[in-house]
Amino acid sequence: GGAVDGLPVLGGLDQLERAVEQTRAGAVVIAIPSLNPARIHELGMRAAALGVHLRHLPPFLASLRAEAAGTDLRALPMGALLGRAQRHVVGRHVAEVLTGRRVLVTGAGGSIGSELCRQVSAFGPAELVLLDHDESNLHRLQLELWGEANLDVETVVVADIRDSDRLDQVFADRRPQVVFHAAALKHLPVLEMHPCEGVKSNVLGTENLVRAAVTHGVERFVLISTDKAANPASVLGATKRLAELVLQEYADSPCALASVRFGNVLGSRGSLLHVLKEQLASTGEVTVTDPEVSRFFMTIEEAAGLVLESAWMAEQSGTFVLDMGEAIRIVDLVDNFASLINAGDVKIRFTGLRPGEKLHEELWNDSETRLPTDHPRISRAAATRPPHEFRSGLRELYAAAASNSAEAVTAMLSRLLPEYTPAPRTPPQLALATPYPDGF
Repeated sequence: GGAVDGLPVLGGLDQLERAVEQTRAGAVVIAIPSLNPARIHELGMRAAALGVHLRHLPPFLASLRAEAAGTDLRALPMGALLGRAQRHVVGRHVAEVLTGRRVLVTGAGGSIGSELCRQVSAFGPAELVLLDHDESNLHRLQLELWGEANLDVETVVVADIRDSDRLDQVFADRRPQVVFHAAALKHLPVLEMHPCEGVKSNVLGTENLVRAAVTHGVERFVLISTDKAANPASVLGATKRLAELVLQEYADSPCALASVRFGNVLGSRGSLLHVLKEQLASTGEVTVTDPEVSRFFMTIEEAAGLVLESAWMAEQSGTFVLDMGEAIRIVDLVDNFASLINAGDVKIRFTGLRPGEKLHEELWNDSETRLPTDHPRISRAAATRPPHEFRSGLRELYAAAASNSAEAVTAMLSRLLPEYTPAPRTPPQLALATPYPDGF
């Protein structure tokens, strides 16, 4: 008995039956978040025996946490997550290559592509062509950029980069001067399972675009690559490294060709922050592969800025890399994120590294020389001529991918890239058992 702030206290948990009978309650709410699950279960059984519903507070907390986790990721103070100040990469000189120019972005509806489109449109291009194979993404992006989305304008193009004839048609029609190539398959475990698809999109798709660019007089072409292309241990890394080499094979063309290596992009679709958001909202538990696993991180604005800056520097062909500071342990980033959205202590479940994943990412191939650029935060690896048998090897690789032979594709990737060590193939249920918190 007794009272607190004038409200009657009917007793402790052991008086549940008496309190329900006395008040004729239709529901019992447990407002003790720390209560042992076994005790909650026992109270639930007792409540059921009385014919009343039991409600436990953590679902209410989870909904509040979900609301916090639903925070616009752009509004989060990224410096607190990155452990460094955000780099403002783009200088005014970038206007020289964008203002009044015809610009085409592939993968325009994706996270990186759409941010690129936003930044490019701010520079006043003569035309901005949005190319994607997903019409829903294009519709959303058109709505964001122009406030209306009819999808019936010539600058919104539905096309698949695997279709070289279609690309030829698009380039002949729109005559782009600058191309940003963001379209890719990028989820590491998916490509371990489906290496043929990785080759078709990331290697052949890139070559289709480069060939169309060279044929139709594009002046500057920037490929978005990944740090996983440095000393690759995965199909994703290997296919993106080959995409870099495809650009280098066309280095003698009048088109200035450059690659940009990204770290993991915070806030991009499928990236760590989005996975954390979903996991915190649904279960309050987060999966991480390994306690020590670390990655290089950058914000989506840094990523797009690096691409635009590289377009300006593209006459120095090669691969550009942003100084992203030190690699960050994923567990530290989880803690930072949880404290930013006031999620309290987050339970982390370790799942083990999956095939193709590295404990620590690298930014440079062992054979690459790191060179300075005109930008203090950007370094460059000089282009190297692919080996003499590269072209014939690519033809074999494309044939293996077309026949949908995963084994033949993996063998050809190893032949073309001596630095690539394929991971052992695993059954689908093992490879894709848990959410993957490591997009790039």
